Amino acid sequence: MPFLELETSLPAGRLPPGLAQELCAAAADILGKPAERVNVTVRSGLPMVLAGSAEPCAQLLVSSIGVVGSAEQNQRHSARFFDVLTAKLGLGPERLGNTVR
Repeated sequence: MPFLELETSLPAGRLPPGLAQELCAAAADILGKPAERVNVTVRSGLPMVLAGSAEPCAQLLVSSIGVVGSAEQNQRHSARFFDVLTAKLGLGPERLGNTVR
């Protein structure tokens, strides 16, 4: 059962409507799991510093037993999640952090 936790300094009003549902669908596709098994939490408006800067940013934690593991798998998954987040949040890749475990 995959768990995604998105934390961002962006205020809730700057997040696209339905972001959690879109992340759920993206995770199901990326990880090869049914959407019914994916859990997503979005936390906005957090005080955050990424790479020494308090400019708007976000970080995504992805946890899933049996789907993530090898460095190659994690790199592929991370790249696809970065594509989704940069498109949806309007942040550059340098303002995104990602952990896959």
